[in-house]
Amino acid sequence: MGGFFGAVSKRDVTLDVFFGVDYHSHLGTRRGGMIIHDAADGFQRQIHSIENTPFRTKFERDLQDFHGCSGIGCISDTDPQPLLVRSHLGLYAITTVGIINNAEQLVERHFAQGGNHFMAMSSGKVNSTELAAALINQGETLVEGIHRAQTLIDGSLTLLILTEKGEIIAARDELGRLPVLIGKNDQGTCVSFESFAYQKLGYKNAYSLGPREIVKITADGWETLSPAGKNMKICAFLWTYYGYPNSNYEGVNVELMRYRNGQIMARDEAERGTLPDVDYVAGVPDSGLPHAIGFANESGKAFARPFVKYTPTWPRSFMPANQEVRNQVAKMKQIPVPELIEGKKLLFVDDSIVRGTQLRETVEFLYASGAKEVHMRSACPPIMYGCKFLNFSRSNSAMELIARKTVQELEGPEGEKHLDEYADVHTQRGQCLLKAIREALGFDSLGYQSLDGLLEAIGIDRDKVCTYCWNGKE
Repeated sequence: MGGFFGAVSKRDVTLDVFFGVDYHSHLGTRRGGMIIHDAADGFQRQIHSIENTPFRTKFERDLQDFHGCSGIGCISDTDPQPLLVRSHLGLYAITTVGIINNAEQLVERHFAQGGNHFMAMSSGKVNSTELAAALINQGETLVEGIHRAQTLIDGSLTLLILTEKGEIIAARDELGRLPVLIGKNDQGTCVSFESFAYQKLGYKNAYSLGPREIVKITADGWETLSPAGKNMKICAFLWTYYGYPNSNYEGVNVELMRYRNGQIMARDEAERGTLPDVDYVAGVPDSGLPHAIGFANESGKAFARPFVKYTPTWPRSFMPANQEVRNQVAKMKQIPVPELIEGKKLLFVDDSIVRGTQLRETVEFLYASGAKEVHMRSACPPIMYGCKFLNFSRSNSAMELIARKTVQELEGPEGEKHLDEYADVHTQRGQCLLKAIREALGFDSLGYQSLDGLLEAIGIDRDKVCTYCWNGKE
């Protein structure tokens, strides 16, 4: 999905930016970049592919070439960045997180007649960060330009800009789809997508930007350049899947939310009388584990780890470009604990069920290892829509989603009119969906967390949480 880190200090910030960006490696993206500014020597920049290796291993050799008291860095879904841009607004570096659904229309509408040219990536698409910068440059000021870009973009845009003065401009998306957090120590100020990324570097929580807010960050602190808006739609998947366990968003810790989520799932299932009799409750590593701990604690069933993931060489199974290689890597990573599988009835909790491919292979692996029963629970509702605001999934079509694909198989085009019913597994159509997916993936039973239960676990005003991928409501 992408992430960023920036710092401005009275001392050199190279290591802070290096470690701060590296702490976002769990997001599993394809490009990484750093750009440091020195008052005397200007900007120094480096970008690497990180598809098959963590950020750290690619940038360690570059550290000796970086020096300066301000800098920004990122990991990115596809776009090489940060970019260095020269315009009437000055020379600046920019990095973005988000998605631009109407990129082609924006290029044609705003730049086709103006002689502007964009570097095409290998896919033929325009670099989203370059397009965002071009839109910003149409403003009279950086603040005006940022708001202009965010208004024109269909999707989302969260960004950092590093100026020639060594200041950082941070802007949160208009609806706050992602967080932007500020840390402070006695020598400087940092800004990050994840709160834990700066805490180990000696910064303390200082400020959280509101939706649409733009701030200027210096070594002495921060100043609001444009105030926060009232409306927010922060991504719920930050808590269920993407967020690192010790991160906090809108005051809600990720790990504690996942415990609550699992507890609510078990509570509701017990009330319905559908809780199966199992030997162990387990989590699908890694982000399924805390949901499973909550489920086990509430249900009174023992928690165990019937299999573990071997991750030193392949930390994220979807990194290889080839699907066949990805599938094989997923199999290689699953290391069974036979004593916890053979003859046992197991209930697994996963953070979500997207395509279902790896879950099908997981259940086959468990039965092949001697499991007596395998029950599966998803920590969120059935995913019916591909995300149009963030790069949550690399699906090219909604029909790659197992829930949506199954609806099509069950009812054809007519099913598209009843997606809200299918998304609620307690309706008749929802029960049909549940049965079909259970049979397709080979589970003894299958359950999904309800949308109400998920929002209860997050605990903030539900109108401030984006639930588009489940109910299609923006």
